[in-house]
Amino acid sequence: MVQRMAARDRTDADEPLDRAEQDDQALQALDSEEQEEQHEQDSDLEEKLEEELEEQEEEAEEKLDLAAEVEVKSACERHVTVTVSRYDIDRYFDREFSELMPTAWVPGFRPGRAPRRLVEARFRKEAAERVKAGLLTDAISQVLEQEDLSAIGEPQFDLEVIEIPQEGPLTFEFDIEVRPEFELPEWKGLRIERPVREITDEDVDRALQHLLAERGQLVPYDGPAELGDYISTKLTVKHGDRVLCAAPEEVIRIRPVLTFRDARIDGFDTALLGVRAGETREAEAVISAGAANEQLRGQKVRAIFEVQEVKRLELPELTPELLQELGNFVSEADLRDAVRDTLQRQREYQQMQRAREQITETLTAGADWELPPQLLKRQAARELERQILEMQRSGFSDEEIRAYANELRQNSLAVTARALKEHFILERIAEQEGIRDEPEDYDLEIQLIAEQTGETPRRVRARLEKSGRMDVLRNQIIERKVIDLIFSQAEFVDVSAVTGPSTQTWALDRSLVGDRGSEIPEAKPEKSSAKAK
Repeated sequence: MVQRMAARDRTDADEPLDRAEQDDQALQALDSEEQEEQHEQDSDLEEKLEEELEEQEEEAEEKLDLAAEVEVKSACERHVTVTVSRYDIDRYFDREFSELMPTAWVPGFRPGRAPRRLVEARFRKEAAERVKAGLLTDAISQVLEQEDLSAIGEPQFDLEVIEIPQEGPLTFEFDIEVRPEFELPEWKGLRIERPVREITDEDVDRALQHLLAERGQLVPYDGPAELGDYISTKLTVKHGDRVLCAAPEEVIRIRPVLTFRDARIDGFDTALLGVRAGETREAEAVISAGAANEQLRGQKVRAIFEVQEVKRLELPELTPELLQELGNFVSEADLRDAVRDTLQRQREYQQMQRAREQITETLTAGADWELPPQLLKRQAARELERQILEMQRSGFSDEEIRAYANELRQNSLAVTARALKEHFILERIAEQEGIRDEPEDYDLEIQLIAEQTGETPRRVRARLEKSGRMDVLRNQIIERKVIDLIFSQAEFVDVSAVTGPSTQTWALDRSLVGDRGSEIPEAKPEKSSAKAK
């Protein structure tokens, strides 16, 4: 019994030692695992560095041995002549055939088993086309980087006339539009007039009436048309006896001015006042300087209105149900607050536009560089898209945007030239000051547009991406940030506010001498531009 007790005592005494040894072993094992993990991480890092080094070496090896001559045609145009060495041509052919060999089929041989000389003879023509495409792409890219050409358009060349020579180097030419080089004007400390005006209850009343009008109904009216009435009419436009445009039905509001995408009618109200259903009236339209048909620019044409019906707008009653439909408003006071917020955003837009006009005038005063006509034509639509996006985020209605868009189109090339010069200058300032676009910038812009068009942010983003207008949004974001920077260092002088988009104009999204096409996404009828707070 004494022996058993002694043995038990020894066992009890050994237990702490055994646990300590186990802990030491566990720690050693853990250290070993950490060392192995660290070793693996070090190995992975070394492999990654080696891969990057190999890629850099490969990139360096793949540089073409070429010569480029750059001819300056204008501030934004370059004509480039490129000569690619025979060595590079042969290198590209060798790579092409090496990739083709494993799968090439030649009669009498299994795929991938034919001698290389037979493969080269059989597939020389097909390989030459791929080599040409690869050489042109790589050569142009290298020349743009090598010559420090900041392209603003795609290179223009005739692919069909470029042939890979049997011997000697390849020489080809292309034209490219680039950002102009200029001395950056002084942009700090500008003196800017800022239009200011308090938003009154009368402003809110008018905006609320306009909001209700979007939900109103057009009802037939038997009497003579008055200012503000609507007509349903067949529209025919003639130049002499030639019919330029024929629309079976257009709904037009009688206002002093009627604008189209490429024309306008002043005194439209005078021509149509008093008209009844079944009557025909004529008015004189003037084709704009930017119309698609150059021969008709500035010409006067006859617009013939065969009135089918006169209509008047009946406004809906502001019921609790309509308040809910407009944006889950609890009371008319809540709706009026939301309308006031929208008016304030529009006022800020107008302030921004007036201030930006002054900035543009100042910064582009010495920008006398010539801009290529084709560049202006391409950019005209983009400038219009930018203005439309700005107005949408600021809460303007489709009617107001259409009127302003048609006004811009009347002198689109001059407007675009000024805006494009402004863009180049603002872009240079952004680069100089390190201004960039961030993901949250896009989220904010898309959210604001969604609120005004009644769409979901996801739908707005998808629409912009599908139409290729995300880069327009990017330019808008960058330019606004630069303008904000200029504002932060400017001297402001408050002046009386200018009026907003004219209520004296009715705009049709139609061309009289060109194709009809809408660039303005319509707001959904079941949504409102006003939202609950």
